[in-house]
Amino acid sequence: MEFAIETAGLGKSYRNHVALRGVDLAARPGTVLGVLGPNGAGKTTTVRILATLLAPDSGRALVAGHDVAREPKLVRRRIGLAGQYAAVDEMLTGRENLILLGTLLHLGRRRAKRRAAELLDRFALTEAADRRLSTYSGGMRRRLDLATCLIAEPAVLFLDEPTTGLDPASRIQLWANIRGLVAEGVTVLLTTQYLDEADELADQIAVIDGGRVIAEGTPEQLKRKVGSDRIEVTLAAAADVPAAARAVATVSAGVPVTDERAGRIALHLEDGIDGIAAVSGALAAAGIPVTDFAVRRPTLDDVFLELTEH
Repeated sequence: MEFAIETAGLGKSYRNHVALRGVDLAARPGTVLGVLGPNGAGKTTTVRILATLLAPDSGRALVAGHDVAREPKLVRRRIGLAGQYAAVDEMLTGRENLILLGTLLHLGRRRAKRRAAELLDRFALTEAADRRLSTYSGGMRRRLDLATCLIAEPAVLFLDEPTTGLDPASRIQLWANIRGLVAEGVTVLLTTQYLDEADELADQIAVIDGGRVIAEGTPEQLKRKVGSDRIEVTLAAAADVPAAARAVATVSAGVPVTDERAGRIALHLEDGIDGIAAVSGALAAAGIPVTDFAVRRPTLDDVFLELTEH
């Protein structure tokens, strides 16, 4: 199977609103496909179609080798889905939640108990396993929610903004869990509003806006579309900005961008380390004191803002 997730011309409308206008996606087995886009771009609609919760109006989608429209039952046997909010029962303990779900999935009581114990250990929830969910923190609930998606050992996992509302430590822990799953061969489709999360986890990224895929590639490929690395120099005195701009213009083909209020100049980095040395030397020769000198790389935030204009 070349692709674990594949869509071609996926379309969906709600009355007078067109949510998807021919979405094409592809994710190879054992990789993470990050789907980015502003609110209302069509991310969640895409996930719901791939998870067989919605029927597409047009186009075709295959998940784990099965057509989502023609073989929905076979698709459901191969997938897990974690939405934006933890789908667990607050009145039950963590262990009871997992065992109940395993029983509903026809694993049998003994196998469901064994699988629950494995997942509780994997997600560092064993000590809290027999406490009610009402006592769990947000991060613990999200880890348990992810664990419930893995009861039946899915080949494909859909994560729709899985770390929304989590603190930084809980996000990092969940990232580690996701990396572990991918290392075992699970394919993950991840939608997220956190661009550092996509940069950290995704092998490929598709940017959706207005129901269309407007850009795709690896994180590095998308960053290169925005531009090269840049040098940012903060001067000791804001009054030196014009003189500094003239000095660096003699060693750079680009026009420096200046911010006189912040006492800062920026320009595209050319010739790597030689370019850094040239700029530093030009400022020193002009007798301009510097308080900070840094090389900045384009980020996915830059990509997102330029592509979507949001």
